[in-house]
Amino acid sequence: MPSTNGSVTNKQLKESKLPKLPIPKLEDSCKRYLRALEGLQDPAEHDKTKKVVQEFLTSGEGARWQKRLEEYNEGVESYIEEFWYESYLNFADSVVLSLNPFFVLSSDVTPRSNPQLARAASLILSSLFFIHDQRNGLLQPDAVRDTPLDMSQYERLFGACRVPTERGCQMQMHNESKHVVIIRRGQFYWFDCLDSKYRPLLSDREILTNLEAVVRDSDKTPVQEVAPNALGVLTTESRKIWSSLRNQLITSNKSNAASLEKIESALFVVCLDDFATEDLGELCGNFLCGSYALEGGIQTGTCTNRWYDKLQIIVCSNGDAGVNFEHTGVDGHTVLRYAADVYTELVLLFAKTINPSTPSLFKARPSPFSRAGRSKNKGKSNDEPDEEYDTSPKKLEWKLTPDLRAGVRYAETRISDLICQNDSQALEFKGYGSAFIKRHGFSPDAFVQMAFQAAYYGLYGRVESTYEPAMTKAFLHGRTEAIRTVQPESVNFVKTFLSETAKPEEKIAALRAACKRHTQLTRDCSAGQGQDRHMYAMHSLIQRDIQAQRAAKENVKGSGDGTSSRRSSDHERDPDTMTVPEIFTDPGYGLLGTSVLSTSNCGNPALRLFGFGPVTPEGYGIGYIIKDEGISICMSSKHLQTRRLLSTLQAYLLQVRTMLIALWKDANEAPQHWVDHTGTLRDARTGKPITVENDDEEEEEMLSGFGFFDVGANDGAAQAKRRRPQIGESLLMPAR
Repeated sequence: MPSTNGSVTNKQLKESKLPKLPIPKLEDSCKRYLRALEGLQDPAEHDKTKKVVQEFLTSGEGARWQKRLEEYNEGVESYIEEFWYESYLNFADSVVLSLNPFFVLSSDVTPRSNPQLARAASLILSSLFFIHDQRNGLLQPDAVRDTPLDMSQYERLFGACRVPTERGCQMQMHNESKHVVIIRRGQFYWFDCLDSKYRPLLSDREILTNLEAVVRDSDKTPVQEVAPNALGVLTTESRKIWSSLRNQLITSNKSNAASLEKIESALFVVCLDDFATEDLGELCGNFLCGSYALEGGIQTGTCTNRWYDKLQIIVCSNGDAGVNFEHTGVDGHTVLRYAADVYTELVLLFAKTINPSTPSLFKARPSPFSRAGRSKNKGKSNDEPDEEYDTSPKKLEWKLTPDLRAGVRYAETRISDLICQNDSQALEFKGYGSAFIKRHGFSPDAFVQMAFQAAYYGLYGRVESTYEPAMTKAFLHGRTEAIRTVQPESVNFVKTFLSETAKPEEKIAALRAACKRHTQLTRDCSAGQGQDRHMYAMHSLIQRDIQAQRAAKENVKGSGDGTSSRRSSDHERDPDTMTVPEIFTDPGYGLLGTSVLSTSNCGNPALRLFGFGPVTPEGYGIGYIIKDEGISICMSSKHLQTRRLLSTLQAYLLQVRTMLIALWKDANEAPQHWVDHTGTLRDARTGKPITVENDDEEEEEMLSGFGFFDVGANDGAAQAKRRRPQIGESLLMPAR
């Protein structure tokens, strides 16, 4: 695809050379499938599943469908892409808590007199810079160790909207979009901010002025009067109900249709919240699903201040900021790049106030139609044709029918139910991070994954299906592959670690083996050699062919001419023999696909927290960020023991640190000190005299850590620090 300026970019050149996602060998996928189920099934269940898989391989049925998938792959850019989109777009329930993830950005580095609006203005401007570079083909291509990655997802990040229909949802793209929408107290405002070449029309100060105008106007509406007219809650409904209400909104009058079109075609929406909190769980909940608050029986929480079908920048009243994004067209890695670049630009803008020569991360320049552009080009000829823009904020008006008002009221009730069912908690673990983990020879991600396994097993006494995505963007239109963390090595590890008879060295050895297996599994999945996407694509293709054949058979019956039907494709066979293979109806297939622990690692210093909802009522959604000196974890569930599982996780992290340090000291025992003929204790290395002091307290603090089940605060830690001896002698102060 040529860029908007008519040239071919480095991104497009590299992307055109990306290989297609390979279809694994069927035998390999079946082996991986059985290995992933081994720790989840009892012996009898596993024997039955093995027989089903063996029958699929030896009967010829598997080979037949493998060939069908390979033939399908010849006509598409990725064998999984179409089926993956369908899985998201056919999702019938509310996208809130089920599909949309969130990021919370790290704290603002810029001192601001108005932390909310000033930061929102800077985030909007930096996002416009990103969009300019993306749409003009100027973004630095993504790469991992010099391997180029697919960049196609960025085209579905801005101006994109999930739109409900009677038959599932569609993704609408508005690639020429030039405006943003602001939501404040459930009311909608918009203004243009890019010209025809996607150059910013406004400075951050001018955007701030617009936001101040929005707040002045929206805050005339008391918070108790917001919910009855908060159209955004309709996007939290089930997709079928939202589709019906959306059709009513469009057909009710032209004003409603025009207002809806402005929202859905916007680059993104910005949610300015009446909300601030120091509680991490509440903070995560606000970015995941909005807050719930009642005043006189009326909803006044931020759940009325959202539009979940689009990318949302959310800014709290204290300046806490982040994004909630529609997940169909983009994965976390893509949104992470955007969030990290935008945050970096904010840091550079602050640095520019100190050193004016600080460069920008982006290549965008003010539009010649902007105030800054006109000032800069004063007295110079401008060959560009005049363009008209509405850069002042305008309010979107609604004229709601009684049915639409009822729809808003009931939608608010249902999203309130969902919020009340959700429990979000967060842990910012400061004990250690990737630096410590690497020093002891572990992969940080594998180490943390095993921590989740140990914590869950320690609390529940069993292992459950666990999902972690591996990025496959090294392939054309690549998305993700599923890493199935539960393997025989991980099961052996958790049982060994919880054993009362196993020695510390045995526990750590089991941990190393489990981490090594997980690391190799991650590499295989990133190379497209997993089993989940392969089997899902095959299952989806089988179902599609069966439906097509049934439809053809019905057409023949309807014609009544007695002639045989024309086959809808060369691959169709006798309808009586085309059935779903038993491998996909066996309980093992559903067991593996029900991710009780749905996890994802999305780390970058630009992020403070990252999370999403559970994918099953009996499960947890776990987003985590592994930093150099800490680990941030956001955990959500439908009111399971979320806080307790996090506490158990923290206890494990501390205990395994104690074990690692103790084993390292045992393996690296210091040379023994010696006593000379005068009885003086001397250092083994230097020979200098040693003054004996009581170091027990400091060593105790270094090796302290809760037992695996001793969950709670270490009350003695602060006192231990106060008891440390002072370093150096007191200086003599001159007499006054």
